[in-house]
Amino acid sequence: MQKKVAFHTLGCKLNFSETSTIARNFQNEGFSRVDFSEWADIYVINTCSVTENADKRFKTFVKQAQKVNPEAFIAAIGCYAQLKPEELAALDGVDLVLGATEKFKITDYLNDLSKNDKGEVHSCEIAEADFYVGSYAIGDRTRAFLKVQDGCDYKCTYCTIPLARGISRSDTLENVLKNATEISAQGIKEIVLTGVNIGDYGKGEFGNKRHDHTFLELVKALDTVKGIHRFRISSIEPNLLKNETIDFVAQSNCFVPHFHIPLQSGSDKILNVMRRRYLTGLYEDRVERITTVMPNACVGVDVIVGFPGETEADFLETYHFLNRLDIAYLHVFTYSERDNTLAATMDGVVPKAIRNKRSKMLRGLSSKKRRAFYESQLGTARIVLFEGENKAGYIHGFTENYVKVKTPWNPELVNTLHQVTLTEIDEDGLVRFNFATENIQA
Repeated sequence: MQKKVAFHTLGCKLNFSETSTIARNFQNEGFSRVDFSEWADIYVINTCSVTENADKRFKTFVKQAQKVNPEAFIAAIGCYAQLKPEELAALDGVDLVLGATEKFKITDYLNDLSKNDKGEVHSCEIAEADFYVGSYAIGDRTRAFLKVQDGCDYKCTYCTIPLARGISRSDTLENVLKNATEISAQGIKEIVLTGVNIGDYGKGEFGNKRHDHTFLELVKALDTVKGIHRFRISSIEPNLLKNETIDFVAQSNCFVPHFHIPLQSGSDKILNVMRRRYLTGLYEDRVERITTVMPNACVGVDVIVGFPGETEADFLETYHFLNRLDIAYLHVFTYSERDNTLAATMDGVVPKAIRNKRSKMLRGLSSKKRRAFYESQLGTARIVLFEGENKAGYIHGFTENYVKVKTPWNPELVNTLHQVTLTEIDEDGLVRFNFATENIQA
């Protein structure tokens, strides 16, 4: 009888791309994939450990799987599994924990699906994670997440990702183009490039430490892939987002005017303590370059509040810096101490109540920024790619510059591109529109 497997992914787009590839491996081995809410023989949870909340959510999904099938075999993979394998293995219900080098070989560990008193651990020293495994996510969404790079050589004082994923290394340009072509053949119209530090693309491409290609060379090569209407760059470090790349995107065939650029703090003092590789002046220059050559571009920002030593003055410096920048939205992270990071040992701990207050202030600023950006786009003609989910009777989609729109549910719109004129912002903060033309896709 065909065994059933279910997956749940915590964390970033990179995790989604890897889960999708691992799921295809299961299907190639004869397993049937079902939704995580359904009965399955095996539940695989791809973990994240960027925040304390991600750790807690893992336990919630273990309990959810046990509730559906108390005898199910539960496996943990991903960053938390690499960082805290014994902690996960000790949790009730967890049978298998695989570290960074083992997760893509998970089917090799499933000869015996008997429940264990304690989870079996197959981990590694992170220095052993020096090889690259390509992956991409399709089938779950109308956009595909294409992994081009993994690991990070930066030493930010708050971050566990280098400990969880290892050194910076890249897919070969040839394989990235092959994967993009495979995605195109599935009828997917948008690809989001993902990795841990994608601006470092080309480093470790052939197992060495030099750059065989640059991120700009990758972007130029992907711009020629047939059948993909949009490429979207996910998070990219400001010091690695070169002006030449911005200028190329401004005139490219397929790359859209949307950038997500981590800032983390608007205080140079805090950036130095974080060991970021830029200061606010460079960040501001990048945003100004983008909005100069692409006036309708959407710029998103990551920011951390409550970092050790962040005074009220430092926070207000961040707030005012972001307020004056021509950006569209913020992803706000409340600092949480992570084991084995330098920041966790620093003085000047910010009380959690103050962290939460600052987070709330920046989330309010994000709402105002998004509203202002959406208002600036009213009356303009944009191309929308519609998503595949019926949400309370509406279908949603995104313009090329990441304005989220809604219209009454129509299944014929799913995964289609239409030119529209943006008309008004509704009570949910989404944009309504009028269709300008018929379906424009090739």
